[in-house]
Amino acid sequence: QVHLVESGGGSVQPGGSLTLSCAAPRSIFTEYGLEWFRQPPGKGREWIATISISGYTYYGDSVKGRFAISRDNGKNTIYLQMNSLTPEDTAVYYCHSMNDHWGQGTQVTVSS
Repeated sequence: QVHLVESGGGSVQPGGSLTLSCAAPRSIFTEYGLEWFRQPPGKGREWIATISISGYTYYGDSVKGRFAISRDNGKNTIYLQMNSLTPEDTAVYYCHSMNDHWGQGTQVTVSS
């Protein structure tokens, strides 16, 4: 069973920052791109960002300029640095591999 393990969620005030992590098995990390999705309360799952195994990055319009995806090849981990957070960023954030494995999700709540 493949395990993608997210961490780093929590509560933050508007305008704040948070960094999420996703640890992947090395076999996944070295062969497939990895992505972040999120699912706000009562809404569908939204793609946020992708990082290829070569480090190319792609972002959804809703987070472009505020969020940054990165990878640490020594730790088999990707990150999502989230800045200038707003209440509309409140969601469960999921890590996804391009061979279609999902993490369990981590909750991010932006509220004053």
